[in-house]
Amino acid sequence: MVTLFCDIVTLKMFCENVTMREEQYHMTQKEIMKLKVINQSIDGTLTVKEAAAVLALSERQIKRLKKGVRTQGPEFIIHKNRNRPPAHTIADSIRDVVINLKKTKYSQANISHFTELLAEYENVYASRSSIHKILSAAGIESPKKHKRVKLYHRRKRKSKAGLLVQIDASPFPWLGGDKLYNLHGAIDDATGQILGLFLTKNECLNGYFEVMHQVITNFGIPVQLYSDKHTIFFVPKQQPLSLDEQLEGKHTSLTQFGQAMDELGIKIIPASSPQAKGRIERLWETLQSRLTVELQLANAYCLEDANAFLTTFLKRFNTRFAVQPACPESAFGILDKRLNLDFILCVKEQRKLDGNHTFSFKAQCYQINAAGHRPPPRAKITVLCSPKFGVMASYQGQVYATLSVLKPPSDKTAQVKPKLTKTTTPVKPAATHPWKKPHYSFLYDQSDRELLEALFNSTLAWR
Repeated sequence: MVTLFCDIVTLKMFCENVTMREEQYHMTQKEIMKLKVINQSIDGTLTVKEAAAVLALSERQIKRLKKGVRTQGPEFIIHKNRNRPPAHTIADSIRDVVINLKKTKYSQANISHFTELLAEYENVYASRSSIHKILSAAGIESPKKHKRVKLYHRRKRKSKAGLLVQIDASPFPWLGGDKLYNLHGAIDDATGQILGLFLTKNECLNGYFEVMHQVITNFGIPVQLYSDKHTIFFVPKQQPLSLDEQLEGKHTSLTQFGQAMDELGIKIIPASSPQAKGRIERLWETLQSRLTVELQLANAYCLEDANAFLTTFLKRFNTRFAVQPACPESAFGILDKRLNLDFILCVKEQRKLDGNHTFSFKAQCYQINAAGHRPPPRAKITVLCSPKFGVMASYQGQVYATLSVLKPPSDKTAQVKPKLTKTTTPVKPAATHPWKKPHYSFLYDQSDRELLEALFNSTLAWR
């Protein structure tokens, strides 16, 4: 970058019928050098070709400059836009509006998001760099701070949409204030497109089931999921099966989420670090800056309103940030129309019916409510539980509705007999009791000779 220094050049001008006058011009060092070369060319010291070589201009430009200096004087060398406001400059009134909006209404938005909000809601159209210059001149910095991070190997995107979907949850005060909520989300690795979002109070199984319901309903069944090692996805401290156990047909235990994904044919891959699933981690950083502002503008201050707003937000976000995959063919699978997705994405536990077609589940008693065919008594059933349909029972592929009933009284009506306390008196052994006798066979009143004979005749002494 070349730094130009301004200087004041004093020139003496000679005109007809005028003795002499002095004029001052503010020129850069480059313009002073250009004027000096042009004057030498006018005086004949340099030819047009030599002046063009010195100034790195064409001969035509040298002739134009010589003519301009002869007719208009040295000011012809100075650029004509000097001290003139640019045609595309932003008016001071608009600058004040931008600064005021950033301090009040959009104080939490970063500069890129703030630029988009100005165009969408305030009809103020300007580039990001222009908005950044206006805010920097007013001493306003972006709330999104950048810091030096450790460099990691950049993994290449998958070639097709649906080959790999990253899934995670982020705790953050999404609705404002200090209370934390967990936003569950899924993003496609190939396109960077958000496939589903759902907000709950805590990171939970139902939140991930709802996200997967959005993914499968709107896009299809992905091939693989990439998640952390949360106990929702994987059983902790599980020992791998040996070859003999695998040959015997044993399987590793799965979580409720793992069972649902296994039923859909989706493989879950564990990530060993947050950087390994950096695409969704980067998504949380973007949403924490953008989504909070969008929720405030939409007046969404409860979970129901926020989840309803997320549907429209996803479309605008994907239009703005999604990219095209390397291969246009999609890898998402199609769900069989005969399957009910709600009966797959739910909690499943095994129970056994009694003779009255009732079973116990979570400290409550339920009875199968079916007028026609029912499972046989004492049959093993699968209990399905979900916030969408409550508690239902499944037997051999058939799902039955249930009815909550009172728990029957126990058949064991026998009362517990009180324990009888016996009064016993301690027994003191007599003086001749074997316990009173010493444990050794030699007495102190025996002579040394008798002791030596006993030791000599002992069989233990000669072993």
